[in-house]
Amino acid sequence: MPPDVPATVSTADAGGTCAYCGSRISDHDPICVRDCDDGCGSPTCFCNYACLSAHADEQDLSAGNACEWSPGE
Repeated sequence: MPPDVPATVSTADAGGTCAYCGSRISDHDPICVRDCDDGCGSPTCFCNYACLSAHADEQDLSAGNACEWSPGE
């Protein structure tokens, strides 16, 4: 992670549901993410990486991104 990007760790709401499939996230190993290009609001939680990946694919969120980041380019 680039050094100028703040990171925090928090526990997902036990009663929350997956933003993709609607499953209770407490029944799984949830992953929560924030959109820090949009003000870093409340995290969006997914019950697992598969649902996060499916959501990213359907929303075309990975288009134009790269696996490696070079700050000077």
